[in-house]
Amino acid sequence: MIVELDEQNFAQETSNGLKLVEFYTTWCMYCKNQRIELEELKDADMWIGIVDADESPNIVQKYGVKGFPTFVLLKDGDKIAEFVGFHTKSQLLNKLMGYI
Repeated sequence: MIVELDEQNFAQETSNGLKLVEFYTTWCMYCKNQRIELEELKDADMWIGIVDADESPNIVQKYGVKGFPTFVLLKDGDKIAEFVGFHTKSQLLNKLMGYI
């Protein structure tokens, strides 16, 4: 499942459980390629949130995101990991296995 997040729903959507959030921009080519990889995961039993950094700058600032794409892994709303740059589907899954 891929959920679009913004400053109105971010806190509520990420407050419980393990959540993977991608910060992206519409002008970033790596982000466009990353979306293809994420689409392959959307039918998996996995929650993925996406944040348009240009539309939600306060969230970007809160999590210290400096490049795109950046993945932030949250547990009950708290940041427990960060993965910067493009990742294939298998690379993402391998990184996440250490937190499940």
